[in-house]
Amino acid sequence: MISQQEIIARQHRLLAQCEPNSVCLIPAASMVTRSRDTEYLFRQDSDFWYLTEFNEPDTWLLLSNHEQYGRPYTGMVCQPKDPHREVWEGRRLGAQMAVARFDLDEAFELDELPEVLMEWMLGHDNVYFAQGHNRQADTLVQGALDALRQAPKENVAPGCLRDIRPLIHEMRLYKSACEVAVMKAAGQISAAAHKRAMRFAKAGVYEYQLEAEIHHEFAMAGARSPAYATIVGSGANACILHYTENSKALAESELVLIDAGAEYKGYAADITRTFPVSGTFSEPQKAIYNLVLKAQQKALDFITPSVTLGEATALTIEVITEGLVELGILTGTVAENLEQETWRNYFMHGLGHFLGLDVHDVGDYRVDGEERPLQPGMVLTVEPGIYIAPDAPVPEQYRGIGVRIEDNVALTATGIENLTADVPKTVSEIEALMKG
Repeated sequence: MISQQEIIARQHRLLAQCEPNSVCLIPAASMVTRSRDTEYLFRQDSDFWYLTEFNEPDTWLLLSNHEQYGRPYTGMVCQPKDPHREVWEGRRLGAQMAVARFDLDEAFELDELPEVLMEWMLGHDNVYFAQGHNRQADTLVQGALDALRQAPKENVAPGCLRDIRPLIHEMRLYKSACEVAVMKAAGQISAAAHKRAMRFAKAGVYEYQLEAEIHHEFAMAGARSPAYATIVGSGANACILHYTENSKALAESELVLIDAGAEYKGYAADITRTFPVSGTFSEPQKAIYNLVLKAQQKALDFITPSVTLGEATALTIEVITEGLVELGILTGTVAENLEQETWRNYFMHGLGHFLGLDVHDVGDYRVDGEERPLQPGMVLTVEPGIYIAPDAPVPEQYRGIGVRIEDNVALTATGIENLTADVPKTVSEIEALMKG
């Protein structure tokens, strides 16, 4: 669990990076209409959540480092208490309770927002705000700025509007020990769901039924929602990278690829496993699977602080290319195939991505034009794969096989910690679990 002290420290750290006499405006997400008068389950804006862990919509966090305060000064605008609306829509915290809950200097109700934005911007030199991210918020901030600019001369408007996202996103890239602990819990919940799916799988079961087993395991463990649309692709569907129809019945002779992760306390897990519906890999399936596993293990052994994701990817590509040549899927020499990049026909995505509050988390992969070295505190996925289309020009026994193996790792001072190691990964482990 992330403590309130850590949340407040994030706010102070953000302000410390801003220019003097700056105000930060961070809006929450709004409800999103699903159809007519029904909404999707609310999901908070990740930047707002990072700085508050408050799950009400249409709220604003206000931060100031103005010299008149001599310290970080904090405020919030939130929905008012409203007994009638709360009967229909759920309880609200209200401005009065928000002050104590979030250790604020002041709080306001939502109908005061236009005036509050003007008051908080007044006398500051800089406004930090994610312009272009939230259209409604853009209109409100621009309206407040315009009003200040048209006011009498003594009401000086801020002279500079700055993008707050680079500051917040660089902070989010480096996870604290508490964040890693929450992400490890998300990984453990997700691992249990993957094992449950392996035990449940059999011929005739539909992909969406495996999806239901996974989501049930998430919810029963305290993770209300998946972190992204769950992928359950059996047979040739495993060769569709972002397949989410999940509508086909499993066949005895096929593999099934599941890419699924829970969202726990705002943080995402992202695991992929591939296993045989029958519980036993055929020899062609085993050959492709073990090649992907070898490539992943090579990357996991290589990743450590100071190396780059690009270097790990290049190593993985070499392993996959050598294996595809050895199996006769690629012709010619390994060197020729590396030069011609023929491996892209079967491994067409990156090795991994940053992970955190978003499944494809924030953070720049390149800094000043150079690949960014990995550092302690970063969390990323490692997910090589091989996908051979049903009509690919390869030996027939390999056609229609799709395999991906994905784990989540946290960079430490000396190497990595695998946060999702609880899911079986070797052929023998998977077969033993499914037979058991």
